[in-house]
Amino acid sequence: MKKIVALLGILTLTISCKTAGTVNSGATLKNAFKNKFYIGTAMNLPQVHETDEKSVGIIKNQFSSIVAENCMKSMFLQPEEGKFFFDDADKFVAFGEKNKMFIIGHTLIWHSQLPNWFFVDKDGKDVSAEILKQRMKNHITTVVTRYKGRVKGWDVVNEAIMEDGSYRKSKFYEILGEEFIPLAFQYAQEADPNAELYYNDYNEWYPGKVQTVIKMVKNMKSRGIRVDGVGMQTHVGLDTPSINEYEKAIVDYASAGVKVNITEMEISALPSPWGTSANISDTVEYQAKMNPYTKGLPENVKAEWENRYLDFFRIFLKHQDKIRRVTLWGVTDAQSWKNDFPVKGRTDYPLLFDRNDQAKPVVKKIIQLTKEK
Repeated sequence: MKKIVALLGILTLTISCKTAGTVNSGATLKNAFKNKFYIGTAMNLPQVHETDEKSVGIIKNQFSSIVAENCMKSMFLQPEEGKFFFDDADKFVAFGEKNKMFIIGHTLIWHSQLPNWFFVDKDGKDVSAEILKQRMKNHITTVVTRYKGRVKGWDVVNEAIMEDGSYRKSKFYEILGEEFIPLAFQYAQEADPNAELYYNDYNEWYPGKVQTVIKMVKNMKSRGIRVDGVGMQTHVGLDTPSINEYEKAIVDYASAGVKVNITEMEISALPSPWGTSANISDTVEYQAKMNPYTKGLPENVKAEWENRYLDFFRIFLKHQDKIRRVTLWGVTDAQSWKNDFPVKGRTDYPLLFDRNDQAKPVVKKIIQLTKEK
């Protein structure tokens, strides 16, 4: 009798482990979107190193694509000039290969999370244009070559255009002007001619930004510089942008002859003091009204949040011919960067899996959308 009880216990444990993150048997996001577009998630270090076993189970079970949340950013890959650290990135890529996933590298050139040495000489003064070009080329070539044929797509340049369509006045821009973007794509293309190359940005539905990005993409393509996709980060809230605004942006980007990637999606249920933003340097004085749901979402807000996700996925499915990938920026609510943005201590509920590593009801509804005509 004891043996039977023990065996039943083992069987129960095995079943519960195998179904972590599932909605019901066989119904997963990965399977539902198999013939439509990749469905992906960002991975943090506990997941890359597989110490967060529950969320790793969800990733393996639910997603067909992965992107590194932080470990492939330049400040981590090359903290000192010429001294590269690949341990975490290597594990990330190996995880993707082992689980047969479409692996995305994020990000090669970005003004933020960049090592301090990148723009300055030994005296702390801005380097010349030629030196900056060489540093860019060395970084991109070293990183992309290491993962040639393994990382399938790269966010080559991240967040270089402002909402009004002007260029962000980053050090890259100040030293090299607009040309730093074509140069980055050229270096990446030379390092791995077969990898997909993307431009990635947030608040990507603003008309001024859309126009400039399209112009930039067309200009590069006319010069023989390959651009395969535009990344729409999709850090959105309950109100902004409207679905019509977002759909128009998808169609407009696709008209430039590139695929659209939804790259960092989450939907915040919390009020935002400026609408929506993904600029991690923004800070806002803490106010209690910015953190109203510390014990969970009220039912009416939960319903509004769920309908918002469904509206977005209806648009993605409607335009699946234009979309290469839809990636969520994280797995569970517990790990989302939105919990501490724009002020420390905020409690948000922006992702598809809850703080107990369980699929929210919306996951089943999103899967159902893929079956509708």
